[in-house]
Amino acid sequence: MSRQYPIEKYRNIGIIAHIDAGKTTTTERFLFYTGISHKIGEVHEGEAIMDWMEQERERGITITSAATTCFWSPGEYLTKEKTDTHRINLIDTPGHIDFTAEVQRSLRVLDGAVVVFDGVAGVEAQSETVWRQADKYNVPRICFINKLDRMGASFEKSLQSIWDKLTKDAVAIQYPIGEEAQFEQVIDLIEMKAVKFEGEMGKDVIFFDIPENMMEKAKEWREKMIEKIVAEDEELMNKYLGGEEISAEELKKTLRKAVIDCKLIPVMVGSSLKNKGVQLVIDAVVYYLPSPVDLPAIHGTDVNNEEVKIERHPDDNEPFSGLAFKVATDPFVGTLTYVRAYSGKFTKGGYLYNTVTQERERVSRILRMHSNEREEVEEVFAGDIVAFVGLKNTSTGHTLCDEKNQLILEKIVFPEPVISIQVEPKAKADQEKMGASLKKLQDEDPTFRMETDQESGETILSGMGELHLDIIVDRLKREFNVETNVGRPQVSYRETIERSSEAECKYVKQTGGRGQYGHVKLKIEPKERGEGFEFINEIKGGVIPREYIPAVEKGVKEAMEKGVVAGYPLIDMKVVLHDGSFHEVDSSELAFKIAGSMALQDGAKKAGAYILEPIMKLEVVIPPEFLGDVIGDLSSRRGQIDETIDRPSVKAIYARVPLSEMFSYATTLRSLTQGRGTSSMEFESYQKVPGNISQEIIEGKRR
Repeated sequence: MSRQYPIEKYRNIGIIAHIDAGKTTTTERFLFYTGISHKIGEVHEGEAIMDWMEQERERGITITSAATTCFWSPGEYLTKEKTDTHRINLIDTPGHIDFTAEVQRSLRVLDGAVVVFDGVAGVEAQSETVWRQADKYNVPRICFINKLDRMGASFEKSLQSIWDKLTKDAVAIQYPIGEEAQFEQVIDLIEMKAVKFEGEMGKDVIFFDIPENMMEKAKEWREKMIEKIVAEDEELMNKYLGGEEISAEELKKTLRKAVIDCKLIPVMVGSSLKNKGVQLVIDAVVYYLPSPVDLPAIHGTDVNNEEVKIERHPDDNEPFSGLAFKVATDPFVGTLTYVRAYSGKFTKGGYLYNTVTQERERVSRILRMHSNEREEVEEVFAGDIVAFVGLKNTSTGHTLCDEKNQLILEKIVFPEPVISIQVEPKAKADQEKMGASLKKLQDEDPTFRMETDQESGETILSGMGELHLDIIVDRLKREFNVETNVGRPQVSYRETIERSSEAECKYVKQTGGRGQYGHVKLKIEPKERGEGFEFINEIKGGVIPREYIPAVEKGVKEAMEKGVVAGYPLIDMKVVLHDGSFHEVDSSELAFKIAGSMALQDGAKKAGAYILEPIMKLEVVIPPEFLGDVIGDLSSRRGQIDETIDRPSVKAIYARVPLSEMFSYATTLRSLTQGRGTSSMEFESYQKVPGNISQEIIEGKRR
């Protein structure tokens, strides 16, 4: 079997945005116009194709990123023929910050993104988060200012907020005709034509001359656009300065190169719900976003030596390499492992090597996904995004490759959970079933953790927020038929140290026969917040034999897990092992592990250990008349207000608040604002807990 579409015609893209900016509605239009679906599913009616989980349809939000494949020839709405067909692999990602892992893992494997903004609110808190994640992975993008038909919508204000908060490199390539209820048409500044969308679901795209009353505006914005584009190409710049006319083709070609190099970001306008502008966005995906061939080769490292870099090019003739970026449980097929293929090709029924677990995996079937529908394919090629069936031990972030040509691709790093709840099955008989079901959910979601408290035997679930854990408990009930009782949410506190200290422990135990002997001296130093743990071995002249060093490190890590103030894990510190002694007969790994553990506990106490709490970045949007009440309430929750911003008919408050004060905040906010306020928060950093509250935490832990 050979490739149907050349790799130059592939576009692997995602749609990312703040919650409620209209991502899923935009994706549904993509599917409708590209002919994948014949009826449009609406989010607000619970019918969206890409939101296939029951919880997504009920809540009207996206929880898991869904993958789908569609086909498009730019300008096909004019010719009514598919002449230059491109294959678009599309991932619709969640906007709610509790599901940030879904966005992160999707961006890691995408070549481009469409960032959707709400034309009323402009840049919102999580627009900034997804933007930063896209920056981290150098993902070229297009902006789409949506919802311009809504009351209070303003293209210029939204664009200004992109310039102010995200990037100066955004360039408008369209301008709206009319705003709010009057928003009808779009001006294409490159072609200098007006565009209207008519017929069933706006399927007919008609280009016509720009109305007289809009000509001045169009010329002014076209001038701004040309200045930004020609600055990226010396030849064009000289032509422009010499007063020559620059053709639409030259502009497109230069803009494409600048977008792929992440130097410019085109901004487009429309209203997905009212079927205006989406076909032009699909055109832009094909015109400006890269194919796998336009991007640098993917880098991996040698399995045995991290220093050795290995390159893989998007070429069918190279050895196969791919990254598993999502694991999902499917009721009909079993476990689906979503894989982005970077190089080579692979036929179903064969074996791939997982370089992280160092095991062979047999791929029994390969599926191309259309949200939750699927199509069987025989073979996967470089650039494809598919789901493998039959993999036993492959998780998110694992590399799958040809066994004779091994490499490890860059892993995906996920944020740590900040909130926990305790769960138990309502029926004791369900204990085992609950464990197995939670294990499946944990395999799917890298930011969800399940552990058993050693002392009490309780099952503790940890995640990114209340909504995240709500959904997990809900899925336990619906997908696995396990009813649970849920305890109060608990905050994941941490501990750290204030100053440097030194500690020594000599662990000597004499029993009948062979004794135990381990002796270590440690230096302990604090590190900056977020720098993590570092263990340094400075033993000289073999005062402790080399084989015991890992045991000391293990003991130190175990002691850090237990903490010294209130039993929370210690973070952000450097431990140096610089001296000690051993006994020819009695020394053992166990003795050194215990010595390391005891020395660390002693040293951390001397170093002034204290408790840290997670601080959340909060955005609250409310009608102006409730401003005083809401700010008063936030102050009573130890909140610090960073700024308040006026938006059309609402106020946005940005604040930082300890997570422990924010449980059931959504309910309080609703009652303070007659149900009209909304809020969203995300983890920002760990900070020191005030003394009186620290005491409460210690006592609460003892109870």
